[in-house]
Amino acid sequence: MNRQVPARLKCWLPDPLESEGCASSLRKPLENLRKRKETGGRRVPHRGRRRFEKDGYPVETVLGEKKLVLRRVRGGNTKVSAVRLDSANVVDPSTHVSKKVTITKVLGNAANRDYERRGVITRGAIIETESGRARVTSRPSQHGVVNAVLIQK
Repeated sequence: MNRQVPARLKCWLPDPLESEGCASSLRKPLENLRKRKETGGRRVPHRGRRRFEKDGYPVETVLGEKKLVLRRVRGGNTKVSAVRLDSANVVDPSTHVSKKVTITKVLGNAANRDYERRGVITRGAIIETESGRARVTSRPSQHGVVNAVLIQK
């Protein structure tokens, strides 16, 4: 059966021409349209998704050779997301000196147990560096860099 899809429902279907990578070719539904009315009837979107409403999937920064991604965000601005990083800017709170050091491994992540297992670096993660253990203070998937503070033993 070959059916024509009404124009008002095309916003739910993936468009192969719009895909900018494997993650952004997936589309999330417009808010609350998957729910039904109290009477049991379907909700139909009155318009498609605007460009500024297009959803961005999270970039989960892991340990590896440096790889950054530039993303266009609202207002024509750009965000730098770190896909992989191998170094961090670490501050020693006792001497107030910062230096760039290599990250050896991710020790823990309070944000998510799965992130801890996979070694994803987020804000608040504990990383092992050449200088010692440090807590990440920046948001690598938003800022494109890892800034951290040494943890006193």
